[in-house]
Amino acid sequence: MSINVDTHKEPSFSLRNRLGRISWQFFSLLLFRFSPKPFHAWRSFLLRCFGAKVGQGVHVYPGVKIWAPWNLELSDECGIASGATLYSQGKICIGRRAVISQGVHLVTGTHDYSQPGFPLVTAPISIGNQVWIAAEAFVHPGITIGEGCVIGARSVVTKDMPKWMVCTGHPCVPIKPRTFACETKMLTTDR
Repeated sequence: MSINVDTHKEPSFSLRNRLGRISWQFFSLLLFRFSPKPFHAWRSFLLRCFGAKVGQGVHVYPGVKIWAPWNLELSDECGIASGATLYSQGKICIGRRAVISQGVHLVTGTHDYSQPGFPLVTAPISIGNQVWIAAEAFVHPGITIGEGCVIGARSVVTKDMPKWMVCTGHPCVPIKPRTFACETKMLTTDR
């Protein structure tokens, strides 16, 4: 979705959006960033106050950088580590029991470099249930990561990733199915 026509002449977002972000930055600095690590319920409350949809048992750590909380949907028991960046110019949905590790960047905005005005373009990111995005991975705008998928550390995700696969690389590609130790143990004892 295109936000504006010319980023050199006009702002990319409405005055209301910009004032909301200023307010969020103020409260985030005072009440979110310096809150004690175990105060997950407090940070969830603050995010809800700024329009985020936050499920039960969500763990968002104080060092998470959030651009616009009103563009976040965090499902039950997901976890987002300190140092992660949720650049939520567009919608970011994170599934149940998903884990977003330290240094991960989820970026929903980019610029259309083929246009002279370099307009901002946003596209949502959808992270499925039980996904793990490992340290310092980068997820581009408009990406869907399927349920149970694992994204390896420092991967660059430029296209949708399938369910229940381990994916890694630059660009990120599926390399093998995700299995659990108990499944492997059952397979070896059945032989």
